[in-house]
Amino acid sequence: MCSVRLINDANYPWIILVPRVTDISDVIDLNTAQQQALWQESSLVSWALKHLFTPDKLNIAALGNMVPQLHLHHIVRYQHDVSWPKPIWGQVPSKAYSDEALAKQIELIKTEIKSRSEK
Repeated sequence: MCSVRLINDANYPWIILVPRVTDISDVIDLNTAQQQALWQESSLVSWALKHLFTPDKLNIAALGNMVPQLHLHHIVRYQHDVSWPKPIWGQVPSKAYSDEALAKQIELIKTEIKSRSEK
């Protein structure tokens, strides 16, 4: 149902799910089967992130003020992260992963999601 994207900000493990349905801005724009698939995929990603990173809080948000296409943010938060307890937006500049760290993070998350989806 969704494209899975890792945000290139090493301040937080941060995944975005983007439904492969064009011209939608809200969950209610999806039909019932698509909504269920979105929530199942969101749960799968959430469990993977919780298992891999043991966050203090996992924030999930469907914002769309800047990018109108429906997308769900899944952001790992720790009480010691650079923005805690505030929202992440506008707090600190993003910190890009090195190429090597980015490749490792993608592979780690991809492997965990795949493993969980096969259960």
